[in-house]
Amino acid sequence: MPSPLVLTQDQWEPRARAYAERVRTYTEPYLRRRAEQRRHPVEDFLFTYYTQKPAQLLRWHPGAHTVLTGPAALERADWKFYRALTAREKESLLIDDDGAVMLNHAAFLEARVEAVQFADIIISRTAARPAQFGCFGLHEWAMAYRSEQNPVRHEYLNLRLGARGTDQVVEENRIKCTHFDAFRFYAPQAAPLNELQPTRESQRDLEQPGCLHANMDLYKWAYKLTPALPSELVMDCFELSWRIRAMDMRASPYDLQEWGYPPIPIETAAGKVDYVRAQRAFSAESQQLRAQLKKYLEQLTPDPQFGL
Repeated sequence: MPSPLVLTQDQWEPRARAYAERVRTYTEPYLRRRAEQRRHPVEDFLFTYYTQKPAQLLRWHPGAHTVLTGPAALERADWKFYRALTAREKESLLIDDDGAVMLNHAAFLEARVEAVQFADIIISRTAARPAQFGCFGLHEWAMAYRSEQNPVRHEYLNLRLGARGTDQVVEENRIKCTHFDAFRFYAPQAAPLNELQPTRESQRDLEQPGCLHANMDLYKWAYKLTPALPSELVMDCFELSWRIRAMDMRASPYDLQEWGYPPIPIETAAGKVDYVRAQRAFSAESQQLRAQLKKYLEQLTPDPQFGL
C-alpha cells in the first residue's frame, strides 16, 4: 500500500484547471449541440451511450492515497467519497494546514466493492486473452441488417451501400462479434448469423483486447471507479474511446462524409487491411491502459494506518 502523497494547493490546483480545459474540448461542443437539439453520430456517443455526464467528467479527482491541502481543499470535504483528515493523521503526515482531504477509502469500498471486483475481473481476463482481429467491424452492419424491415439505430443517416448492399455485406462475411453490448443491438435476423451468442453472463469469458467495444469500455470501467482513480487516467480512457468511436463509425455502413469522416470500406480487401491496422494499434494502446487500471485496482484495499 503506497504512503499518501500530500499536495499543496499550489501543486494540485493547476492540475485541476488543466484537466478541466482538456475536458471542455469535448463537453462544450456537445452541450451546444444538445441546447440546439442537434445530433452528431460520432461525437455525441460517449455522452449518450455511457452514463457519465459532462458535469461529472469535468470534476477533477487526484485518486486514492493522495491528500489535497489548502483552503480550497476543504470545499471537497462534503463531496461524495471524500473526508477531512483527523488531527492525528495530519500530524503523522507533517501537515500544518487546516485544509486536508482525501478519498474516504472505506466508504468507497463499502459502496463500490462489487463494481471494483467486476472491473478487476473484466480488465484482468481481457488483458490475458489473445487479441482477435477478424471481425472487421461487422457488428455495425449486423445492426443495420434488413433495414427495410427493421428500424435502424441511426435513422437520420444514409446507408453508404443502400439497404440491399448492406445486407449483402452481412451475408457474404463471417460475423464473429465477442462483445455482448454490441451483439444485443443486432437486427433480429442478424443475431443467428453471429458465430457466438454473447450474453451478459459470458461477458467475462469472451471479451478480448482486439475488440473495439471492449477497448472503448475502458472508459466505463474507469469512471465507475471515480473518484478512486486520477482523473487524468479516466480522461486517457475517454480519449481512446473517442478515437475508437470515430474509427468504428468510419467502418460502419453509414455515409458520414458530410460529417467529415471518410469511410473505411471493410467490404473490400483494402478496407479490411486498413481496419485491422487501426484495430491492432488501438489494441496495443488499450492494453497499456488496462495495465494502469489494474495497478490502481490492486491498491484499492483498506489501509489501517490511516483508518481507510
